[in-house]
Amino acid sequence: MSEILAQVALWIEQIIVALGYPGIALVMLAENVFPPIPSEVVMPFAGFALANRPELGLSFVGIVVAGTLGSVLGAVVLYYLGVWLDELVIRRFIRNYGRWFLLSEKDVDKTLSYFDRYGEAVVFFGRLIPIVRSLISVPAGMNRMPLIKFLIFTTLGSAIWTTLLAYAGVLLGANWEQVLEWMDQYQKITLVIVAIIVVLFIVWRVRAMRRGDTAAAAE
Repeated sequence: MSEILAQVALWIEQIIVALGYPGIALVMLAENVFPPIPSEVVMPFAGFALANRPELGLSFVGIVVAGTLGSVLGAVVLYYLGVWLDELVIRRFIRNYGRWFLLSEKDVDKTLSYFDRYGEAVVFFGRLIPIVRSLISVPAGMNRMPLIKFLIFTTLGSAIWTTLLAYAGVLLGANWEQVLEWMDQYQKITLVIVAIIVVLFIVWRVRAMRRGDTAAAAE
């Protein structure tokens, strides 16, 4: 791990050892609001502590519940950030600067329409993708997704994520930091996929704009 990540990991370990379940929930809440704090450190160490630090009195169900609770609370903070930002703020930004990103208000309309139809799946699966898992709460709030529905699918996705990471920590024991290497590869694959999608979107928009210019010239 890099020196900075090593310091963050040490800080996380100290909080969990000192506070137990509340420490896990607190750090997972912070991880959702501030994505640079990696859940890939929090939950695997909690799993390692469960298997190797019996004096802490942790249970597997307990650390999963604490991690999930912290994740959901952090997601709610970002959900209300989305509510506060409001659709009007985004539309104003798109009107003023959207051309630099090849975006228009029609794209906003399409995105909101897509979220209306598939919002539950987006929130659920988004919780399993690094980086996206935190940010997905913002558009959910902007779209005024019903809070109960948001909480249900956020809780389900977060529970799966925290369970997998905690169990990896139990299995790996003292080598729990190896999870970071796996997550690094997972994150790189995710970023490559996102980059491909962005490139395809740009190509599609440029072609659409050229077709529009051609049609206007013909008229």
